[in-house]
Amino acid sequence: MSTVLVIGAGGVSSVAVHKMAFNSDIFTNIHLASRTKSKCDAIAASVKERAGVDVTTYEIDAEEVPAMVNLIRKVEPSLVVNLALPYQDLPIMDACLEAGVSYLDTANYEPKDEAKFEYHWQWAYHDRFKEAGLMALLGSGFDPGVTSVFTMWLKKHKLKTIRQLDILDCNGGDHGQAFATNFNPEINIREVTAPARHWENGEWVETPAMQVRTEFDFDEVGKRNAYLMYHEELESLSKFIPELQRARFWMTFGDEYIKHLTVLQNVGMTGIEPIKYQGRDIVPLQFLAAVLPKPETLGETTKGKTNIGVIATGEALDGSGEKTFYINNICDHEAAYEETGNQAVSYTTGVPAMIGSAMLVTGKWNGDGVFNMEQFDPDPFMDMLNEHGLPWNVREMDGPVDF
Repeated sequence: MSTVLVIGAGGVSSVAVHKMAFNSDIFTNIHLASRTKSKCDAIAASVKERAGVDVTTYEIDAEEVPAMVNLIRKVEPSLVVNLALPYQDLPIMDACLEAGVSYLDTANYEPKDEAKFEYHWQWAYHDRFKEAGLMALLGSGFDPGVTSVFTMWLKKHKLKTIRQLDILDCNGGDHGQAFATNFNPEINIREVTAPARHWENGEWVETPAMQVRTEFDFDEVGKRNAYLMYHEELESLSKFIPELQRARFWMTFGDEYIKHLTVLQNVGMTGIEPIKYQGRDIVPLQFLAAVLPKPETLGETTKGKTNIGVIATGEALDGSGEKTFYINNICDHEAAYEETGNQAVSYTTGVPAMIGSAMLVTGKWNGDGVFNMEQFDPDPFMDMLNEHGLPWNVREMDGPVDF
């Protein structure tokens, strides 16, 4: 018997809860809470219709630690699954420690007043979780998450060492909107407009946002422009693969997205510092997020596919010299919507959240303290990707990528 408490009621949460309900042999009792209970109720109704499983819902402010502790003690879960905003990671971890329950999330902590997402705030909790005999698993989404598992699978089965790593995230979907983001607009725009950083020869190299671009031909999507960005799995991968000489993250954006984002930046709408408006403090980016289409509403109109994967170069495990492998997943927006009522960007994060949760509640991954995905055996996670809607492919390439 495993009881889980999921925090957050966006598209990722919807996918994760649906997938948990489809695996009721693992997740026997599912509880869902967010600031807006009506969103939880809508997810619960869809789950009941699609899976015939009851989900119990609650209203909660995840930043209110005493309230979170009370809810956790009421539900008595074996795991709290944080699918809320990254700002709320630390309060939820505090509540888990006080209530004595393990923790999982999909994105690392980010302070509200600075567009800076790093693991050090959460890594600092390691000793406290270890002393409490609890486990915290960080970043069990796709990127971060599956990309790290892909990398460690290659290191276990194909490459003795990894010298060079490129993560490529392509959303080839079209939602028909002039400008919209496929996950939380505030988090998405903060990530995209932050300076790009990549790991090279033992240090971080910083470049202006959206200035370094390459073209890549993605299977089942086609050629797309991909932009160098910073993403949090670079931090953990560079820590857990000491021989890594270079690691980069690339994400595709269409010309219309870039054009709209540039205009919004130029007029100050992506700012995170409060401004006075009619006697009230408002954050421009939060106002922009409020008027943009909600990501969870895009599923019905989004067509096309995502293609996310990693290209790794290093010394072959069989001693045959240096080799390069490409491992990726291709996900269809329409198939994802048909199964869960959500588009593929939410699906590719929500399914790994469910799988990571399954790793913990079944004991396939275990330990006391705070852990990243790279620290565990990738095989059982990879098996569940194939079984639960995110099948992967791996192939050898002619040589290292040249971009």
